[in-house]
Amino acid sequence: MSRQVVIILHNAIEATGLQRVIDDTFGIDAHVAQGIDELLQLPADCIDLVVTDSQHFVENLRTFLPRKARTLVLADQPAHGDGDINIIDTLHGTERIVEALSGFLGDKEEEPSANLLSQREIEVLRLVASGMINKQIANTLNISINTVLTHRKNITAKLGIKSVSGLSFYAMMNGIIDPK
Repeated sequence: MSRQVVIILHNAIEATGLQRVIDDTFGIDAHVAQGIDELLQLPADCIDLVVTDSQHFVENLRTFLPRKARTLVLADQPAHGDGDINIIDTLHGTERIVEALSGFLGDKEEEPSANLLSQREIEVLRLVASGMINKQIANTLNISINTVLTHRKNITAKLGIKSVSGLSFYAMMNGIIDPK
């Protein structure tokens, strides 16, 4: 499966330069989006990384917060705060930017949350987060209720989240479901 990086920056020259760095360093053909509307037209689960600037990020918080684990914000000053948002100071140069991108675009095994759940567990989580009960999930996926319960038990064990609201929040913040 091909990797997809979307770049949304106000400065077209910076966007083109970053696109070239990603292509040369990681062999990934990054897409420079003309704006947030273009990003929203792409399937969220197919995007490995969105690189944006602080202005786009702040102007479109509702779009970026659910995708924050796969968003890198470029800023021309050192990051301050709790580290919840991935920010890279562009004044440190290309090497530092490449190092930050490696954390996102390097081997997928380096990302523990990416391989945390199996594809079926993600499907069950998506249905749980959408408000379905176990019987509805079983009917939708054509599996037994016991299998649904096993998947839910495994999801809870892997994530350490027991409540439906907590699972829904996790699914929303990791792009498994879209916030409404």
